[in-house]
Amino acid sequence: MSGGVDSSVAAALLKQQGYEVIGMMLRLWSEPGKENSNRCCTPDAMAHARRVAARLDIPFYVIDAKDIFFKTIIPYFIEGYGSGQTPNPCLECNRHIRWEFLFNHALAFGADLMSTGHHVRKQELVDGRQLLLKGVDPAKDQSYVLHVMTQDKLVKAIFPIGNYPKSDIREMAESIGLSVAKRPDSQDLCFLAGEDYREFLKRNAQGILIPGYIVNREGLVLGQHSGLPNYTIGQRKGLGLTSTEPLYVLDKNSESNILVVGTIDELGLNELIATSVNWTCGIVPDKPFQAMVKTRYTAIPAQATVTPDKAANSVKVSFESPQRDITRGQAAVFYDGDIVIGGGLITNTK
Repeated sequence: MSGGVDSSVAAALLKQQGYEVIGMMLRLWSEPGKENSNRCCTPDAMAHARRVAARLDIPFYVIDAKDIFFKTIIPYFIEGYGSGQTPNPCLECNRHIRWEFLFNHALAFGADLMSTGHHVRKQELVDGRQLLLKGVDPAKDQSYVLHVMTQDKLVKAIFPIGNYPKSDIREMAESIGLSVAKRPDSQDLCFLAGEDYREFLKRNAQGILIPGYIVNREGLVLGQHSGLPNYTIGQRKGLGLTSTEPLYVLDKNSESNILVVGTIDELGLNELIATSVNWTCGIVPDKPFQAMVKTRYTAIPAQATVTPDKAANSVKVSFESPQRDITRGQAAVFYDGDIVIGGGLITNTK
């Protein structure tokens, strides 16, 4: 329970369905002096969660996850930017904090299952395999960040709100009399407290912000950048360059500390390599297959051929048409309709 409308309605639905429900909230790490700003666990959010638990007449516990969050997520975030990637800490948080650390606490409480307020669905096949499916509300679907779930976690997972559009969730909260019915959604990284990630890096990883050259594909020096972590693939504004046509960030070469820019026609890429693949569906394909592939949380899925390499636990993804925003450090997630086949970390692009 986060104090938001989604997890609150999830708890209410489970209670209505006859489950014995225990509410748990994670207390995550925040920068010293910013403890009241972490989007996931402010004192205000905690108070909302407690009120919801009281309204539903269920026990409520706060689990201290500050240390493990700091040790697991913050180095991943900083090192990712330091190596020229654009890391997605929500993936690691779901993998290690929510569906490992919190999951184990739930089991220790004697729970048989764990539920969250994610907008996803689940289906069990006759052979016992668990399928993760997109939520019915395409604007709120969170299957991209939950592709990290393994079969042993999915079998013990419940996602009560995945079958409802967000408008219905708010109406249900209102009808039940939950105080969180109109609370706005939180979409930023929790530990950034609503500020730009660059400010966080300036305070906590100044050593990775090393100025260097901006060049085009031919290697011609066009200017100077302020540190590769300050830029993202596809970025146009804030480059500090004068050009007869708009220039975009094409690549970040951390070894030579060079920022590569080019025109919009140069921006698209046709291939990527993804490693550390998790086959969410429970089956590792042994030959190339067609899929819709999503390369960022907000990206539109695109048709591609996915070629698995079992030995390396990696895949090559070849798109039918160039994709603009393929970025190392993000995930490539493969879909068959609404079904999440699997996904992995983008480590190379072509």
